Amino acid sequence: MSMTPEQATWFADVAGRIVTNVEQVLLGKTFVIRLAVTAMLSEGHLLLEDVPGTGKTSLARAMAQSVQGSTNRIQFTPDLLPGDITGISVYDQRTQEFDFHRGPVFSNIVLADEINRASPKTQSALLEAMEESAVTVDGVNHRLAAPFMVIATQNPVEQAGTYRLPEAQLDRFLMKASIGYPDHAATVKILETSSAPSASVPLASVVPAATITEMAALARSVHVDAVIADYVARLVDSTRSASEVRLGVSVRGAMGLMRASRVFAALNGRHYVTPDDVKSLAVPVLAHRLVLDAEAEFDGVSPTAVVSQLLVETPPPADRVAS
Repeated sequence: MSMTPEQATWFADVAGRIVTNVEQVLLGKTFVIRLAVTAMLSEGHLLLEDVPGTGKTSLARAMAQSVQGSTNRIQFTPDLLPGDITGISVYDQRTQEFDFHRGPVFSNIVLADEINRASPKTQSALLEAMEESAVTVDGVNHRLAAPFMVIATQNPVEQAGTYRLPEAQLDRFLMKASIGYPDHAATVKILETSSAPSASVPLASVVPAATITEMAALARSVHVDAVIADYVARLVDSTRSASEVRLGVSVRGAMGLMRASRVFAALNGRHYVTPDDVKSLAVPVLAHRLVLDAEAEFDGVSPTAVVSQLLVETPPPADRVAS
């Protein structure tokens, strides 16, 4: 059954309250916050690539507080082991059995801080958790909390001692975004209220975590017209044939764009997806999945520029989309 207009209005109201709540901490960054909320309600994960001090950690913490969920921060370092993320089995001499001690990944929102500083083996420990919402330790499958979201950060400036995320792991992130510096007005307001560290500012919860799970399920019923599906398919196909691209967007990426577009439509109070929803999310959902040709990289071409150009070259549906 498709989402009703009344359900779409309720969805937009709840999501809007979450965005407004988080914006108390991250001033002037409404669109980035909306992207983070969209990723969470799409049951996806978010990669934030930005310089230090722009509020990446504050965003993750504020998201968790807003949805009354648990949060854990994992500081990725070269000596971090997979068991430090997933947990380990410890032998109990009294019971003569192994007890599983849960790792920090067992949380509603997990902040993977500077994920590119850990070894590829440790990075891959997140793969099953991000894709399956479960971890397997010593042959035993352990389900994670619901909702479950990973917000990973990496610093694009300092590359010494880092390990570039492989394409397989990048593809597990629904979106990649950058917070950026605040504008002048937001900076002034931040400075006027900077007497206390941002970590000490508590946020009131807006909704329980169970409501997020309910909203994610409801978003799957947003109507998608056949012409929208065709538009997404044509857009994804164009990434595979672009001259600057060596590896285009995967099927997982196409499905992710469709899933996120459903949520974004409901976020805007609509029970159907429009081409503008797809356009708004194309860059954050698709750009990080592209592998550029070496010559294009040498010429300074960016994945964001490629996707932006393809949006111009790929005509959207001409017919009016509604249900």
